[in-house]
Amino acid sequence: MTLFIALVAFVLGAAIVAWAASRGYLSQILPEEEGTEASALGPVEEPTGDGEPSGAAAVTPPADQMAAIGTVEGRVAMLEDRISRLDFQSSAASGNAARAEGLLIAFAARRLIDRGEPLGYVTDQLRLRFMNAQPHAVETVIAFSKNPVTLGQLSARLEALSPDLAQADHNQSAWERARYEIASLFTVHRDSPALASPSARIARAKIMLIEQRIDNAISDVKRLPGAEAADKWIADARRYQEAQRALDLLETTAMLEPSRLQDAGGNKVNQPSPLAAPATVEMVAPEPEQAP
Repeated sequence: MTLFIALVAFVLGAAIVAWAASRGYLSQILPEEEGTEASALGPVEEPTGDGEPSGAAAVTPPADQMAAIGTVEGRVAMLEDRISRLDFQSSAASGNAARAEGLLIAFAARRLIDRGEPLGYVTDQLRLRFMNAQPHAVETVIAFSKNPVTLGQLSARLEALSPDLAQADHNQSAWERARYEIASLFTVHRDSPALASPSARIARAKIMLIEQRIDNAISDVKRLPGAEAADKWIADARRYQEAQRALDLLETTAMLEPSRLQDAGGNKVNQPSPLAAPATVEMVAPEPEQAP
């Protein structure tokens, strides 16, 4: 029954189409549909003689497209600025970390020197980080570490030398003894006689050692009657003083050296120290314009 109904409907549709074609209705309907489709597609622009489409719409992009391009360029500029700032911050952090590591190495070397212990692995780190900036200071510290001496040892040796320092050496030649006696005839006492005695000078030299004022301690020892007995002590005290000055210089270099400090990889630290004073910029006022 369903097949019969479908067949009847098909036959009726074919009959209606044949009747519309015989009356001319079908030709009137088809051109209108083609015209509607053509109007929906929009007017077709004819190419000019140069092969380019005519009209200003083909040259000027829409306003929304220009806004989109401006937005993209702004975002790209913001990303580039952010990347440059991150790069600068990363470089600054790396430079500050290298300076902090160098300062820790200098502190470790000072601690070992004060204890009278060998530097060990610190030797290679000192050469790697500071050899390009302060070679003499590095060699001074390393040489002292091979034959170290501490403040405690210097104080103990000074105490042991006190009897010999308080009296003149009896093994001196006649000329040296006469020169010492002549020099002793004329003495300018800036202090009281009690402070100028050998025992007072030895006590003051010990105090200067405790305060790490090595120059004053050596000066007091050299003014004692038996100062020749302390030649080895004076040489060791001077070596200790030079090592301490070299360590001070290395610590200052780790904090303030602008270009010759190196990191753990042997690369130069180009980042300026945050402790360094900022460079002053001279502002030059423009010259006034002369009237014509």
